Amino acid sequence: MFILFANKLRFRYPLKIPLLGLLCCVHTRSLCPYVKPINWNTSHSFVRNNPLLSLLERCQSLLQLKQIQAQMILTGFINDSFAASRLVTFCALSESQALEYCTKILYWIPEPNVFSWNVTIRGFVESGDLEGAVLLYKRILQSGVTKPDNHTYPFLLKACSFPSMNCVGYTVLGHVLKFGFEFDIFVHNASITMLLSYGELEAAYDVFNNGCVRDLVTWNAMITGCVRRGLANEAKKLYQEMVGEKVKPNEITMIGIISSCSQLQDLNLGRKFHLYVTEHGIELTIPLSNALMDMYVKCGDLLAARILFDKMAHKTIVSWTTMVLGYARFGFLDVARELLYKIPEKSVVPWNAIISGCVQAKNSKEALALFHEMQIKKIKPDKVTMVNCLSACSQLGALDVGIWIHHYTKRHSISLDVALGTALVDMYAKCGNIAKALQVFQEVPQKNCLTWTAIICGLALHGNAWDAISYFSEMIRSGLRPDEITFLGVLSACCHGGLVEEGRKYFSQMSFNFNITPQLKHYSCMVDLLGRAGHLEEAEELIRNMTIAADAAVWGALFFACRVHGNVLIGERAALKLLEMDPQDSGIYVLLDTMYSEAKMWKEARNARNIMKKRGVEKIPGCSSIEINGIVHEFVAKDVLHPQIMLHCEIRM
Repeated sequence: MFILFANKLRFRYPLKIPLLGLLCCVHTRSLCPYVKPINWNTSHSFVRNNPLLSLLERCQSLLQLKQIQAQMILTGFINDSFAASRLVTFCALSESQALEYCTKILYWIPEPNVFSWNVTIRGFVESGDLEGAVLLYKRILQSGVTKPDNHTYPFLLKACSFPSMNCVGYTVLGHVLKFGFEFDIFVHNASITMLLSYGELEAAYDVFNNGCVRDLVTWNAMITGCVRRGLANEAKKLYQEMVGEKVKPNEITMIGIISSCSQLQDLNLGRKFHLYVTEHGIELTIPLSNALMDMYVKCGDLLAARILFDKMAHKTIVSWTTMVLGYARFGFLDVARELLYKIPEKSVVPWNAIISGCVQAKNSKEALALFHEMQIKKIKPDKVTMVNCLSACSQLGALDVGIWIHHYTKRHSISLDVALGTALVDMYAKCGNIAKALQVFQEVPQKNCLTWTAIICGLALHGNAWDAISYFSEMIRSGLRPDEITFLGVLSACCHGGLVEEGRKYFSQMSFNFNITPQLKHYSCMVDLLGRAGHLEEAEELIRNMTIAADAAVWGALFFACRVHGNVLIGERAALKLLEMDPQDSGIYVLLDTMYSEAKMWKEARNARNIMKKRGVEKIPGCSSIEINGIVHEFVAKDVLHPQIMLHCEIRM
């Protein structure tokens, strides 16, 4: 099972048992909150027949446990490793969980059995203390008395299932191989989950395809892992293969595959899986209901999501948040607010959802208003709130508000991680302060692809073409892989700088070097670049050879370039395509009229105006927005009623 991956593992992290030094270098990330207590009780006959142990099974608090422990010490019963393990189990897994006292008992027992170690590791993992779990494992190895068994590693691999824990995770996998537990089904499944969490899809498939046994949990681990990595099509293929092998899906399978439909925004497929759940009697649990609601929201069927929501007897914060986000995203802000105010639990999560939904709906003024409202209601914003609000500032060009949010994060000691840093870089760049964007960029620790993309696009926006290209080259040298947005920034930089040869080079690199298929925005950028430089025939040829149908942005770039360079023939063809797409766009008629007039083709210019008039098309008045004292005001052409109109005119002058 692990053999194909073992050589890679040994090369990357040479196996030196026990590698205790490496295991100490742990960076933790929080697991999900400890919500559901685990059933720690046992029906073992030895427990039922022993007065002290049977009393321990009914224990309700740490104080009661200490009384029982005292009796066990007095009678010497504490020296029985099984009896002592029941004390450890209560402290590790019961509702009265006390991990600090648990470890005290564990270290005090002369020879604790491996079950006691395992149950304590499990307690630390379930409570989110990953470092504690790994340090306990280190202690087992150091003891030299007790050896880890096949039950130790599933919990330990779960603790390591975060990218920041990959060094420890690979070491633990090495130990699995060394101790011969690679063929245990539970270790096998946990290994797949961990490898997928690191993005090691090929390695996970090696383990999956070469396992002796593949049960439902194995399939679920693969499907869920692929969905978490955004590999929705891979998840679909695995599901079809699973069904082909006559493995019956359960609730966990359906949550995974329905989540893949959310990622693909495939409403019809999502409906089919919903029907499957109903027809095959799969219990519609809260997590499954939430997954279905999320799918319907992301696929645009708010009514189906609301029907599910209204039928839920018990709604979690996830249920409420999903619906709030859905209504906000589609512009139904009043309904979103109504649900928000009904949520019984006071939490920042649904507030983040409604602010995020407003930003996604380009309703950024409302997003910032909601941010102020949550402060009035004494709901403490978190890092997600800050990122969403900075995105709203980016859309509005509200620099003063963005600076205030930046200062807020510093005052409240919100750490500058990659997500917040990227949002700040993006905000400063889009709001006109590229120098500050560069400063923040240098301060961001462990920059990812999005951080580099933000600064590259920002530099392109400000016309710093060569700087943008320089940062792109540095990004490649750092080992990061650019995505389609990164290339859009680079092509925009070439366009602003008139760098035709460089633009051709990077456009070609997209497909041949990075296997990224150019999208409409990339074609639009290239047509604009070629058109501005006067290569109109080449630009039109590029459109003809596109693998996807050109949209208005692509033809519009060519049309504008034709007007600039006075090429009426190609301009007419581009205008005709644009009018086929949207005959009510007044800008096309106006630009066509201007192009004919500049070419002294007065008859054609009159015809363009007459067609516009005949079709009842009216020129849409222009509008502009400006930030005054931290408030964004919007002004429409010929607007004389706005209270700030005089100040606006003064600023423009």
